[in-house]
Amino acid sequence: MRLTRFLGAVAAAAMGLGALTVANAPEASAATNFQMPFPCNQTWSGQTRTNHSPRLAVDFNRAGDHGDTVVASASGTVSKVRNEGNTSYGRWIEIDHGSGWTTRYAHLSTQNVSVGARVAQGQKIGEVGNTGGSTGAHLHFEERLNGAAQRIKFNGSQIYYYGTRSYTSKNCDGSGNPYTPEEACGSGYGRINSAKLGSAGRVYLLYNNSSGYNCVVTMKSTNIGKPTAVSASLQVKGGSKTTDSGNYSYYAGPVRKSAADKCVRWGGSIGSADYESPYEHCGS
Repeated sequence: MRLTRFLGAVAAAAMGLGALTVANAPEASAATNFQMPFPCNQTWSGQTRTNHSPRLAVDFNRAGDHGDTVVASASGTVSKVRNEGNTSYGRWIEIDHGSGWTTRYAHLSTQNVSVGARVAQGQKIGEVGNTGGSTGAHLHFEERLNGAAQRIKFNGSQIYYYGTRSYTSKNCDGSGNPYTPEEACGSGYGRINSAKLGSAGRVYLLYNNSSGYNCVVTMKSTNIGKPTAVSASLQVKGGSKTTDSGNYSYYAGPVRKSAADKCVRWGGSIGSADYESPYEHCGS
């Protein structure tokens, strides 16, 4: 099966870059290139306010957002996965990005990662919810340096303080592709490996812990929206190889196979660039 959705028109929203100047505020060291915690090209309303806790956090909303995908703002290691019940953050996640930088994602309905997991920028980590002290579904987001909340920047630009602005996610895995590997493979899948196909794109291997299935998709990062030759393949050791290939606008796959505790060979191609792994990820 493959998704049959097509890229619709996305309403562009200008990002407010105004900010209050705080006298004698310490200059934070250079941060990683944080992106919005939502999939590529999604537009969200972000609110900052002086009575927020912490004051430099932002709350994100859009219509019907309960259950929407939340992704990692930058790559890193999951440092906290907690549930405060009906108080405070409710269900929340913290990711450590190194050099003292962390991000927090709060009021989640689901948490799809565990402490110690390595996550890639743009990887799904949870879903928007209404847990904790929340009075309506939204995502509470923070960027912290050495434990202290910082003014939030996305794609190098500071968000607006204080008030509400619309922002469009550039968390596109460096590709501009409006789809993510998780969207292509479906609910419950998380990335475990990937291989770059030159500048053309990347092939991803994902796994669903609940079903024991692997999934492979090849995501384009050039000629987005234009049909070109793309393929994705998966073979469980001892079984036959399955390949999805054709002229696709966004990605090839998903190719799914049951592979709990079994070695898999996976790969894909875009044009003349190709990759195929050895048998690996053999489980326990």
